Amino acid sequence: MSDAALLSSLSAQELSAAYRDRKLSPVEVTQDVIAQVERWEPHLQATWLFRPEAALEQARASEARWLRGDARGPLDGVPATIKENIATRGDPMPAGTAAVDLKPATADAPPAARLKEAGAVIVSKTTMPDYGMLSSGLSSFHTLARNPWDLRLTPGGSSAGAGAAAAAGYGPLHLGTDIGGSLRLPASWCGVFTLKPSLGRVPIDPPYMGRAAGPMTRTVGDAALLMQALSKPDARDSMGLPPQDIAWASFDVAPDHLRGLRFGLLLDAGCGLAVEPEIQAAVEQAARLLEKAGAVIEPMQPFMSQAMLDGMDHFWRMRSLVDMKSLRALRLRDLACVAQHAGRGRGALAHQRPAAAAGAHRLHRALQHVGAAGRLGELRVLGFGPADRAADRRPALRRSRRAARGTRLRADPRTAAALAPAARPLAEHLRSPHSARACG
Repeated sequence: MSDAALLSSLSAQELSAAYRDRKLSPVEVTQDVIAQVERWEPHLQATWLFRPEAALEQARASEARWLRGDARGPLDGVPATIKENIATRGDPMPAGTAAVDLKPATADAPPAARLKEAGAVIVSKTTMPDYGMLSSGLSSFHTLARNPWDLRLTPGGSSAGAGAAAAAGYGPLHLGTDIGGSLRLPASWCGVFTLKPSLGRVPIDPPYMGRAAGPMTRTVGDAALLMQALSKPDARDSMGLPPQDIAWASFDVAPDHLRGLRFGLLLDAGCGLAVEPEIQAAVEQAARLLEKAGAVIEPMQPFMSQAMLDGMDHFWRMRSLVDMKSLRALRLRDLACVAQHAGRGRGALAHQRPAAAAGAHRLHRALQHVGAAGRLGELRVLGFGPADRAADRRPALRRSRRAARGTRLRADPRTAAALAPAARPLAEHLRSPHSARACG
C-alpha cells in the first residue's frame, strides 16, 4: 500500500484506514494526487482553481490531527474536488459561462462546508458547461474537458470535470450536482458511481427545485462515506429534509448485504428514444447478478408520458430564458468573452467597436429567442438579426418559433464575421447525435 504510484487510485475507505494505522500520511497521498493531476490535466482539462500549495497546506493540517489522535472523521485528509457551481468562500462562481461577472463567494455552500468541516483536502474545483445546460463539458469559460477513457470523447455533463477527475484518479471523492442528469450522465460515460440524492437530502444554497448535490466516486462505499457528511442539515436550505439516522456505512455491494433488498428494473421509460440493445443487455446482466446475490428484482412498468416529457422540456426552456434575460443586452466585454470561447484573447474585437456593439445586441437577442424556444443548439441564428424594425414588433412566440426552426434571417456580414468563430465549435458539437441537453 505504500507504493506512491498507487496512492491516487486508493479509495477513501482505504485511505482512512491507512491514516488511522499510520501506514500513510495525507501529505504523501495529496502529493501523489497532485502529480496525477499535473500528469493528466494537459489532456483532460477537468479542473479549475487547481491549487497544489493550498491542498498541501490542508494535508499537513490533517496529518497533524491524525498524529495527535484528533482526526475529524473518515474523510479527514482524503483528497476531493468540488464542481465549480458549488460556492467556495472567496472564489468566483462562473457557472461555466463567460457571460457573468466574476465575484468571490461570501460563504461556502452547504456541500462544500460539510467537506471542509470533515477535513477533506480540496485539491481543485471542476469544470462544467454554460449554466449546466449541456450533456458535455463544452463551455464558453472553461477549456473543453475530455473523457479519460478516450480523449476524442466527452466525459458527459454537466458535472463534466468531476466525472473525468473521478475516472482519472484525481483523488477518491468528487462532488457534482444534478437536475436532469448532470451527475448520472458523466458517471455512466466515465465508468464511475453516482446517485442523485432525494431533493433536500443534501442541503444546497440557494435552494433550487430539482437540483441535488451528490457524490461521484469509483466505489459505492466511498459514495456512502461522502453522503454521511453531505446529508447533515443546514438551515440555509428551506427545502432540506429533516435529519435522519441513515446507516450510510452499511451500504455495501458484498453479497450478504444484498440479500433480500428489492431493486426495480425499468427497461422502458414509456416515451422518448428507445434503449440501445447493448445498454439493455448490460442492465439485464446486472439484474441477474444482483438476483444471484439474493436481491429481489421487480420489473417496473413504464411511468413516463409524452405530456410529462413535454413539461420537462418546457422547464428547460424557461430556465434558459431566465438565464439569458439576466444578461445585459449591450456589453462589449460579453462579446469579447464569446470570442475567447473560440480561443481568441480578451479584447480581440476591440478594433471592431461598431461591429462589436451591434454584434453584442444581436447576440443577446438571438440567445433570448433561442432560449425562449428551448433550442440552445440552433446557433445558425447567431450573427443574424431581424431584417428590419418591423420584425422586432412580431410576437415573441413567432420569433422564437422561427429561431427554433433555424430559419436564417437577413445576415449582417460584420456581426456574422465577429460571432461565427465563437459559434462554430459550439454549433459543431450541438449537431452531434450525442448532444442532448443535461441540467444541473
